[in-house]
Amino acid sequence: QVELKESGGGSVQAGGSLTLSCVVSGYTYNDYCIGWFRQAPGKEREGIVAIATRGGRSYYADSVNGRVAWSRDSATNLLILQLRNLNSEDTAIYYCAADPKCPVSDWLRAPTTGDFPYWGQGTQVTVSS
Repeated sequence: QVELKESGGGSVQAGGSLTLSCVVSGYTYNDYCIGWFRQAPGKEREGIVAIATRGGRSYYADSVNGRVAWSRDSATNLLILQLRNLNSEDTAIYYCAADPKCPVSDWLRAPTTGDFPYWGQGTQVTVSS
């Protein structure tokens, strides 16, 4: 059973940065698709980053492009998402999601929730001014 667990959320000052972690377990292969999503109050879940860990083009939503970076420790299946220059619109619950089959080589479109069968529980990020 594939499981994902996020951590690293909390309260952040506007203009600051955050680092979110996602640990993927229960999956024996090194390559899969990962999506980072967020859901603000009253809004639909938005895919902000999509990654095919075997390479290929990643997707970054306009709302975070230029402010986001990701990294991966393949030995521990730990994924890191860093977002800087935060503003109030970044306040949301952040989720990581995985697809072990990963049919996508290059993410040329925004990820959707239907692209990923496995999800973490989410971690709250609140940006205060």
